[in-house]
Amino acid sequence: MDIKNLIIISGPSGAGEDSIINGLKEKMNVEVVTTSTTRSMRDGESQGNPYYFISKEEFKKKINANEMVEWAQHYNDQYYGVTKDELKRVQDASDIGVWKIDYKGVQNAKEIFPDIKAIFVMADSLEILEKRISGRKDVTPEYLAERMKYTKEWLKHTDIYDYEIINREGFLDETIKQVYDIIISETTKS
Repeated sequence: MDIKNLIIISGPSGAGEDSIINGLKEKMNVEVVTTSTTRSMRDGESQGNPYYFISKEEFKKKINANEMVEWAQHYNDQYYGVTKDELKRVQDASDIGVWKIDYKGVQNAKEIFPDIKAIFVMADSLEILEKRISGRKDVTPEYLAERMKYTKEWLKHTDIYDYEIINREGFLDETIKQVYDIIISETTKS
């Protein structure tokens, strides 16, 4: 599978990856890889937005049938992964494919595609990240504590990334430009 026009954008909850991806869509033809998950759909979500929601049984069947490019079981005991068909769909649909995954997914993707480039996105500080997550609708103290614990673990693995970008508070346009420049640089190499 050719991955030269596929870029990973990865960061913990609250880092701003979705905002960056939405900004990129205004500047270029971008198609986002949609991950499959076994977690329950939340309010405001729908099939394919932001995930393909499937049962654990169906996910395990896809693993056993070798239909998954990469997958992992996460902190919440749910499975997340990307099918081969989904990567093909993204490559066929766009000039640039953006793959949004966590650090475990990046580790798996880089084993499968050693040349794939990964951009790590982080907020100015853990305090700002916590403030961003706290500002979301329906965030419980337990959820916040879980997210912050996972983020601290994530920060131990930043060496797997090719680029690190700080999405500074109030400077989203600048962050989008930095990511855009990296994508252009990486996808126009011969």
